[in-house]
Amino acid sequence: MGVQAYILIQTDVGKAAEVATAIGQLQGVTLAEDVTGPYDVIVRAEAANVDELGRLVVSRVQGLPGITRTLTCPVVHI
Repeated sequence: MGVQAYILIQTDVGKAAEVATAIGQLQGVTLAEDVTGPYDVIVRAEAANVDELGRLVVSRVQGLPGITRTLTCPVVHI
């Protein structure tokens, strides 16, 4: 796989489990879990390139109901 990222997501109150389940069904998402802390859901995603990853985040993840904010953290191998 080309690029990987973690997506940290804040949701509306009480929507974390619902958002994690919906995101977990998207192609390119390898992990989606609701958690406690400053973010409500943590997602691991993979794509062939950065552009494809960006499309996944902007058009598919951010468009889901219940999401209020996302932070995408690309994985780098140094």
